[in-house]
Amino acid sequence: MANSQKHSLANQKTVPWLAKFLPAGHWLQNYPREHLVGDVLAGFIVAVMLVPQGMAYALLAGLPPQVGLYASILPLVIYGLLGSSRALAVGPVAIVSLLVATGIAPLAEVGSAAYLALAIVLALLVGAIQMVMGLVRLGFLVNFLSHPVLAGFTSAAALVIGFSQLKHLLGLATPRLEFLETVGYTAVHLQETNLTTLAIGGVSILILVYFKAGLGQQLKRWRVPAGWVLPITKSAPLVIVVLGTALVWGLGLNEQAGVAIVGDVPAGLPPLTLPLVDLAVWQKLLPTALVISFVGYMESIAVAKSLASKRRQKVGANQELLALGAANLGAMFTGGFPVTGGFSRSVVNFDAGANSGLASIITAVLIALTVIFLTPIFYFLPQAVLAAIVMVAVAGLVDVKTFRHVWQYNKADAASFVVTFFAVLAVGVENGILLGVGVAMLLFIWRSSRPHVAVVGRLGDSEIYRNVLRHKVQCWPNVVAVRIDESLYFANSKFLEDTVLGVIADQPEIDHFVLIGTAVNFIDASALETLESLARQLKDAGVQLHLAAIKGPVLDRLRDIGFVDHLGEQFFHLTTHDAMKAIGVVGE
Repeated sequence: MANSQKHSLANQKTVPWLAKFLPAGHWLQNYPREHLVGDVLAGFIVAVMLVPQGMAYALLAGLPPQVGLYASILPLVIYGLLGSSRALAVGPVAIVSLLVATGIAPLAEVGSAAYLALAIVLALLVGAIQMVMGLVRLGFLVNFLSHPVLAGFTSAAALVIGFSQLKHLLGLATPRLEFLETVGYTAVHLQETNLTTLAIGGVSILILVYFKAGLGQQLKRWRVPAGWVLPITKSAPLVIVVLGTALVWGLGLNEQAGVAIVGDVPAGLPPLTLPLVDLAVWQKLLPTALVISFVGYMESIAVAKSLASKRRQKVGANQELLALGAANLGAMFTGGFPVTGGFSRSVVNFDAGANSGLASIITAVLIALTVIFLTPIFYFLPQAVLAAIVMVAVAGLVDVKTFRHVWQYNKADAASFVVTFFAVLAVGVENGILLGVGVAMLLFIWRSSRPHVAVVGRLGDSEIYRNVLRHKVQCWPNVVAVRIDESLYFANSKFLEDTVLGVIADQPEIDHFVLIGTAVNFIDASALETLESLARQLKDAGVQLHLAAIKGPVLDRLRDIGFVDHLGEQFFHLTTHDAMKAIGVVGE
C-alpha cells in the first residue's frame, strides 16, 4: 500500500514536470482507453487526405512529390508530442507551399538538387525563427498581421495558386511566371490545351466538389451509419488518385494522349539531410522565412484556438510556436520543406474524434508505410489530378464574406484588405503582404494620431459625466472637461496640444481645464513634454490644468518623473466629479 502511494505521488510530480516541457506527458502517462478509437479513426482519415495533398503541395512548391510525403512524417510526430492543440493537423499547406516557391525560384532552377537544398534551408530558418519566438515569448508579433490584411493576402494567394495550377489542368507547358504574366500566357496559349488532360482534371474537380458538398446529405438519406459518413466524404482525394492512376495506366494515356504523370516516386523512408551552410544564401531566404513563420503561425493558432474552444480546452500560443518550430526542424532533417497547421485537415481531424497528439502520430506512421510500400503505384498518377486537389482546396480561401463585413464596419480596414489583395497579385506574395502590413500600420498611426475627443458635462445630479453632443448635461462657463479616448504618444501629442489650446481660445471665460484620462493607458516622453508645455501655457493664460481619472500605472510614472509635484498633487483627481468638487462648481 505504501509503495502504491509513493508511486502515485511520483506520478503526480512527474506529470506536471513533463507537461511543462512535453505537453504529450498528459496523455502519455494517463491515456484513457476510450480515446483510442477516435485517435485511430482521425489518424487514418487525415492520412487518406494528406497523402495526395502532400504530393500536390510539394509540386506547388516546385519540389518532387515525395518531398511532400517526407514533410508529413517526422514533423507530425514532433508536433503530436510538443503541440498544445489536440486537433491541429500539421503538414504541407497551400499558402506555405506558394511562399516556398516564391522565395526559392529566383535562386535556383525548379526541380534541381540546389532547389531542394534551399527548401531544406528554408525549413531550418522557419523552425529556428518560430522556436526563438516561442522561447522569448514573441508570439505577440503576429498581431501586426491584422485580420483584413491576412484575409486579403490569403484571398489573393488563392488566386495565384489556382492560376499556377492551370498549366497542369490544361496540359500546357507554362513557365513559372508572375500572376499577371501567367494569366496572359494562359490566355494566349489556350488553344494548345490537351483535352484529355482537361477532361481528367475537370472530372476530378467535379468529384471533389460532389464529395464535399453533396455526398454527405445523400449518404444520410440512404441511412448510411453516421460513423461512415465522414470517412467516405473525406476520401475524395484518394478516390480521384486511384481512378486517375488506373485510367492513365489502363489506357496508356501518358503515351497515347500526352497526359503528364508524376513518374518515379522513390520508395523508402526519407534520408537524413542537413542544411546548406552558406550565410549569403540564408540572408537571401530570411525575408521568405519570416513571412512563412508569421503566416504559418497565424493560420495554425487561429484554427487551433477555434477547435479548442469547442471542447473548452486550452492552447498555449508560445508552446505552439515551439511545437511548429520543432516540426519544421524535423522537416529539415528529413528532406522536407516548411510545414504548418492546415485548416481543412484540422477540422477533419477534430470531427473524426482526435483526442490527443496520438492521432498525428498515427497519421505519420500510415504515411511512412505508404512511402515504404506504395510509392510505385503513383507512377501513372496524372498531374492534373494533383492540380485539381490543390485548386479545390484553395477555392475556399477567397474570402469575399470578410471583405463585405469589414467594408460595412470600417472603410479604412477594408482599404488594407484591398491594398493587400491587389498588391499580392501585382508585385508578388511576399512584397504584397509586407505592403499590406505597412498600410495597416499607417492607418493605425493615422487613426490614433487624431483620437476621439469629447467635451463632457454632468448627467443630472449624478457623478456621471458624458459627451455634451450625445446627452443633456450640465456645464459651467468657467470650467471645461475634456476626455481624450486614446493613449498619448508622439503621433498625437501635437493634436492634443492644438485641441486644448483651441478650446481655451474659443472660450475666454474658462479658468479651469480638466483633462480626463480614463482611456489613457500610456503617456510617452513626447506626450509628457506636451503636458508640461500645456501646463505652462495654460498658466500663462490664467487657466489651471487639472488631470482626472488617470490610471494607476500612468500616474506612477508621472509621479516618478516629478510631473505630479511640478503641477501640484491637489490638481490630480480620482474622478471627474472629484475634480468638479475641488474646483467648487458642485457641492459635496
